[in-house]
Amino acid sequence: MDNINSPAGAPENKRPKRWKIAGVILLSLILLSTAFGGGMLLAQKNEFIKRASVAEANYAGQVYNKYVTAPANKLTADVDFNLFWDVWDMLKNEYVDKDKLDDKKMFYGALKGLVESTGDPYTVFMEPKIAKEFSDDLAGTFEGIGAEIGKKNDIITIVAPLADMPAEKAGLKSGDQIYAINGQTTAGLAVDEAVNKIRGPKGTDVTLTIFRDGFEKPKDFKITRQTILVKSVRTEMGDDKIFTITITNFNDDTSELFKKAAAEAVEKNPKGIILDLRNNPGGYLETAIDVASEWIDQGTIVTEQFSLEKKNEYSHRGRARLKDFPTVVLVNQGSASASEIVAGALKDDGKATVVGMKTFGKGSVQTLEDMKDGSSIKITVAKWLTPKGYNINEQGIAPDVEVDLTLEDYNKNIDPQMNKAVEILDKK
Repeated sequence: MDNINSPAGAPENKRPKRWKIAGVILLSLILLSTAFGGGMLLAQKNEFIKRASVAEANYAGQVYNKYVTAPANKLTADVDFNLFWDVWDMLKNEYVDKDKLDDKKMFYGALKGLVESTGDPYTVFMEPKIAKEFSDDLAGTFEGIGAEIGKKNDIITIVAPLADMPAEKAGLKSGDQIYAINGQTTAGLAVDEAVNKIRGPKGTDVTLTIFRDGFEKPKDFKITRQTILVKSVRTEMGDDKIFTITITNFNDDTSELFKKAAAEAVEKNPKGIILDLRNNPGGYLETAIDVASEWIDQGTIVTEQFSLEKKNEYSHRGRARLKDFPTVVLVNQGSASASEIVAGALKDDGKATVVGMKTFGKGSVQTLEDMKDGSSIKITVAKWLTPKGYNINEQGIAPDVEVDLTLEDYNKNIDPQMNKAVEILDKK
């Protein structure tokens, strides 16, 4: 993650990358905020990008080629691009605090507005600082204390400190209530607001005021932020012989970690598998296909539709090591995009029972283009269809068995969705 005082540009000779993304904009979190119900996590991510794009930042360099004539065929006849510079000059000359105007901030703001004019919430321009954070998200690396946080009984709470990370080393435990961050109360704070206050560059300190059962009064914990590497795949073999695979994102590390998880499942030979995709906002298309291919051994996994005439069908990749294990896929309103591709494919192919709540409904395809200054643009180019031709976009994947997880359940540490998955597998 960029230091706020570091140059925002990138080397001129950096070659642009083109990635295919099957996910919504990811929160550049230092902690993973756990949010249940209502698609809360996804809504927060979109709102974060809006706020971060206008956050105060220092930009290096000047705006070049300000009055260059537009290349031929770039503009239609009724577009007078001089209007842009008329408005630019008017602001520079007449705005009451014109000495506070920043050329780079104005320029990136104009590009952001240009991209937003599409009306598509997933077509986004990211200035260099935000583009770097987005890239870090996909890589699964962050700078912070290394803990999942959520809200229980209206109090910001540590869900789980990550192993060997600063939060755990400082003595934080699951269930700890965060009363204050650097002396400022957390009363009334949303989860993402608390995350933004706790986050920060590695090597800097944050003080959390913590209360837990057994404390006579809240205590301060001073924690030094570090680079956090978050693994996107976790596994657990229960005493009931059910093997649970949790995928938090479809990131850079997911394919390799999931291959290992599949091999572990085969070795342990469970009576059933639970694939937990709840609150998973998506990631890479290729990774989603890799995961689904561990169950599906024939036919199409997902179709990418550009228009009625043009489409790409992505087939299985032949491994299917898990095809003979009874499987339940857990989803909720926060499961989006790549998660929906996997859930939809396993459901259509009859390889799994889908349990939970209807998914987010983010079935559009984005390509990510890196620009030479370090900024990037994510553009919607197509839509996703399940193997049976069902349009994921704005409709989502409906579960075979609908089970909600309410705030009351969460506060009581009850997980009806997981319980239903176990019940289904016990009957297999």
